[in-house]
Amino acid sequence: MNTPRKDGFYMPAEFEPHSGTIMIFPERPGSWPYGAEPALPSFLEIWKQISESEKLFLITSQKTRQKAEILCKNLKNIEILEIAQDDAWARDTAPTFVRNPESGEVRGIDWQFNAWGGTFDGLYADWKDDNALASAFCRKTGLNCYNAQHFVLEGGSVHSNGQGLLMTTEACLLSQGRNPELSKKQITEILCEYLNAEHVIWLPHGIYQDETNEHVDNICAFIRPDEVVLAWTDNKNDPQYAFSASCLEILEHEKLTVHKLPVPDVPVCVTEHDLKGYVFEAGEDVREAGERLAASYVNFYFTNHAVLLPQFGGENTASDQRAVRIMSELCPDRKIIPVPARELLLGGGNIHCLTQQIPALKKGDVL
Repeated sequence: MNTPRKDGFYMPAEFEPHSGTIMIFPERPGSWPYGAEPALPSFLEIWKQISESEKLFLITSQKTRQKAEILCKNLKNIEILEIAQDDAWARDTAPTFVRNPESGEVRGIDWQFNAWGGTFDGLYADWKDDNALASAFCRKTGLNCYNAQHFVLEGGSVHSNGQGLLMTTEACLLSQGRNPELSKKQITEILCEYLNAEHVIWLPHGIYQDETNEHVDNICAFIRPDEVVLAWTDNKNDPQYAFSASCLEILEHEKLTVHKLPVPDVPVCVTEHDLKGYVFEAGEDVREAGERLAASYVNFYFTNHAVLLPQFGGENTASDQRAVRIMSELCPDRKIIPVPARELLLGGGNIHCLTQQIPALKKGDVL
């Protein structure tokens, strides 16, 4: 096939209508402590909220399918697909979807996935199943799919406003583990060609200690075509302050309306108890007790009627409540659903990282 731009397809904004959402059942022992049992209540709440307003595609392995069927037996509007994968981060391994505004057709894009950095600084050694997931999903659901295996990209590294504007971070897409042979200009051209954009905003940084090389979806997100929320802290002694301040300068230069969404007041860190629950494989990135995790409220997810907002609890209860208040004011047409997310963060990401939206199809079509 041609590229999406040549065929008239573009990447809609996440806040536009969805026909469905893709998620993956968690099981990787090096990501999910104690067999993922502590994280499953949060997963179940996300599955429930998504399936109330759009179709949920839940990907499982052969090993976890029966457990998924039992947990989801009371949920409506869900389809379980058995597809091999290496971890639960659907945002990065499922297809990125583009839509033709005239026909309403939706197609996937199959980027190359190399575990956030390949042999340079990837997080695990074998990612072949994750890399094959996007094309496998499109085959199972009958969607056409663009082959972009020549370009390393994770879905969490790019945001679209649905009107020709993209955001990404230099820390991620210019990292040596992605596409080191390409210049910033060449990467910009590929993004614009495959997502049908006119302009890319390059933010310098993401969230401090984000092991994805600082994905944009943890630091900044569109809530309307010309408005964003930006992860923020007023604490100048926190390394995050300099990261966020550098992004604010760029966003204001781009004439966007910026709403600050403070990060948790108390850093969320790995405990000794958490550490005992992991089982790491050879070549896999490991954690340490006391390690600061990349906690951010910007890693929320838009469903058709709601915002699923991370909550970290404990010492950050007041921070959680503040985030709910801010998002309630910014998104008055949606219900703000607080979701306990510390156990998700222990996996290495959060709600947005675990989800991938499928844009609304032309009238009368269903997946």
